[in-house]
Amino acid sequence: MNLRRFIWPVIGLAAVAFSVWVLFNELRGISLDDVWASLAAIRWTHWLLAALSSVVAYAALAGYDHIALMHLEKRVSWLFVTLCSFTTYALSHNIGGSVFSGAVIRYRAYATRGLSGQQVGVLVAICWITFVLSSILLGGIVLILIPDLFDRFADVSVFKEVGYGGLSAGAGIAMILLVVAYVFGSWLHLKPLKIGSIQIHYPRLPIVARQLVIGPLEILAAGAILYFALPVENNPGYLVVFAIFLVAFSAAQISHAPGGLGVFEVVFLAGLPQMDQAGVIAALLVFRMFYLIIPLVLALIVVLLFERSQFGRAAN
Repeated sequence: MNLRRFIWPVIGLAAVAFSVWVLFNELRGISLDDVWASLAAIRWTHWLLAALSSVVAYAALAGYDHIALMHLEKRVSWLFVTLCSFTTYALSHNIGGSVFSGAVIRYRAYATRGLSGQQVGVLVAICWITFVLSSILLGGIVLILIPDLFDRFADVSVFKEVGYGGLSAGAGIAMILLVVAYVFGSWLHLKPLKIGSIQIHYPRLPIVARQLVIGPLEILAAGAILYFALPVENNPGYLVVFAIFLVAFSAAQISHAPGGLGVFEVVFLAGLPQMDQAGVIAALLVFRMFYLIIPLVLALIVVLLFERSQFGRAAN
């Protein structure tokens, strides 16, 4: 038995259990009536904007696959790619381990369009690189614009005395320089990266340009869901909300918890201590509904229809 297969699932479940315990202790003083009242207080225009932000986020996620197929110089119908991408991310966001679960889903779909296992592996790698590149770029910008961001999550008074804000800004600059180095590498036409039997050629500059537009757009739109769902009172503004979202989302990704359950909520709540906690919980519920639950239901319908069509073809 290969125990390594079970390490990350166990870590993910442990992260969920611990985060749920922390979350339970944090929310003991908040009643369901308060959360329901906060949901009811969200303006209908904000509901609409939150839903629209979710649509933009998933449309941008479809762009990840389109970019990867452009890199592979493969042509697949726009509708098929969009549905495949939507299904992949809707399922992997809820399952966890998005790279691996996404690879399985994509292979099942793209194999029917003539892509080999190696080509699907490259496609998954390019999508992952697009996300990581975008996260680094946005993280760097956030740390430069909000150098005291981590003051919201921990007592860092000691670090303030030695220029903690400057360290954050320095880290932000370093992150942006990593992105610049990636672009420079594309310009230099560096040699392919070999991962086992898979060769990943450095993306061309037009591909990199698309990565630096589509990737950040997806993450910015996802953060906007929470911003529009949060109460207006004591709302620190989109930039701060997005920065806290980025930290919470990163923590959820690192934890390998399915859907970031518990981890995402604990970190996001910690980042907004000045806001009504019932209102923040309501916003988190809206986020999970628009970004996770509704897409999951729609994705399951797409999978069932796809498998039905494949079964019909096989029968004929």
